[in-house]
Amino acid sequence: MQAKIAIATVSGKAYYKLVNELKERQIPFLSLAPRDPVPPSIKVIITTRKERRLITHANVLVFDEETDPKHIINEGLRLVEGKKSYEKIVFGIDPGKTFGVAVLGDGNILETVTCSNLEETVTTIMKVLKGTPAATDLVKIGNGAPPYTQRLLKLLDETLPKETAIEVVSEAGTSHFEKEDSHRRVGKDVMSAIKIAERRGTIFRRKRKQ
Repeated sequence: MQAKIAIATVSGKAYYKLVNELKERQIPFLSLAPRDPVPPSIKVIITTRKERRLITHANVLVFDEETDPKHIINEGLRLVEGKKSYEKIVFGIDPGKTFGVAVLGDGNILETVTCSNLEETVTTIMKVLKGTPAATDLVKIGNGAPPYTQRLLKLLDETLPKETAIEVVSEAGTSHFEKEDSHRRVGKDVMSAIKIAERRGTIFRRKRKQ
């Protein structure tokens, strides 16, 4: 697959964080110095604030090296697809002692993460919602660990915007998929979260006042 995203920076810290994220998600990219000519195939360039003035391109994203690179990579992927916003963002969550979280934008995996507790899970979801424009948002939660599922449902109902829908999804058969995908460099919680995001669930009737 031809690279459509370029990293143009001489900052070691920024380059390291961005490249690690791109490699982890198996996204092809091109490395450039800020003053290098840009091939026509490149649709998005990611650089730092100090180096922004050195780059002339239609789509330049500025990365703060003190932040998580996931969100700017998501923004880059959206621009590569030529979208002002996604039609639909879907979160898949596999609750348990750790929480697998998968984020899908119009059916494509944008981000996966393993969270250590309820609060971190909700914070992760809220950050993505604020940083990833979409016409509709949907959160799907697996039912394989009922005590964790119920606690997460309550916290999300209290925290999520009123227009965000929530579904509860059966986790039956996810272990089968985990075995099939064991060659991937992701944990079982994340693989289950992806499958949960892709499945149809039962609508959770939110109690939050509209």
